[in-house]
Amino acid sequence: LCCFQLYGYCYQDSNDIPDTLTTITELGSPLEMIQLLQTSWEDRFRICLSLVRLLHYLAHSPLGSVTLLDFRPRQFVIVDGELKVTDLDDASVEESSCTSNSDCFMEFPARNFTLPCSVEGRCQSMNEKRNLYNAYRFFFTYLLPHSAPSSLRPLLDKIVNATGNHNKHGNAKYDLYQYLALELSPSPSVNSEFTQKCVKSANTQYRRVPEAFIPDENYRCWPSYHHKGCLLSVFDVNEAIEICDSYSQCKAFVLTNQTTWTGRQLVFFKMASNHIVPDPDKITYVKVTD
Repeated sequence: LCCFQLYGYCYQDSNDIPDTLTTITELGSPLEMIQLLQTSWEDRFRICLSLVRLLHYLAHSPLGSVTLLDFRPRQFVIVDGELKVTDLDDASVEESSCTSNSDCFMEFPARNFTLPCSVEGRCQSMNEKRNLYNAYRFFFTYLLPHSAPSSLRPLLDKIVNATGNHNKHGNAKYDLYQYLALELSPSPSVNSEFTQKCVKSANTQYRRVPEAFIPDENYRCWPSYHHKGCLLSVFDVNEAIEICDSYSQCKAFVLTNQTTWTGRQLVFFKMASNHIVPDPDKITYVKVTD
């Protein structure tokens, strides 16, 4: 689930390149960090959760602890909203040998680590620590805090600090993955913090029009699930009203029957309601003006 799925492969000898190996894998989208920062926080939240699962798999693979020596965004792709590794050329299962703790020195641009040297003469959990810190500096620091819901920011700070500062001793490595997966999963506790935002009572009134849709009258907003309109996820109608009231150009919104991966409902926000058409799968709310 964490790496590219291999559909098939074949060997082919040619005059120019002997022993050529061709692989057929699933199709993924290149990971562009700038584009990711322009997507909804909920989508970036999902990518970070899939990264935690990948880190856990690499630490407990059948081959042992695997490190990605070239752990950069270009080595990953997005498949159906999940992060997957596409290039394993620089993967290694060899833990560094050592005679003392000073041999287990790890240097990064922002900080350094010294890990224990085991009695077997191997640096303890160096592969795992390298993956975790690279995930922290290339992914978590950018994708998790940026435009996150205010109610979740204290929790997200703990998650980011856990990957950036965590020291590996004993069973702590498993506890960290368990902690990250638990805190990032769309469980009822996290979902309630994320989705049940405190919505102030609005003075604006809206007229409910069942089985109706506004096909035009779009405006752009950020972040949006639709590049030509304002399509956002909400917990309920109250949150949709709060969002519409916060945009001066918003005069109506349309509840769809589509939901995001965490169960939030997708809503189109519109700048007018001059043309309403029948649609059995949608409900339109029009702002009542004096």
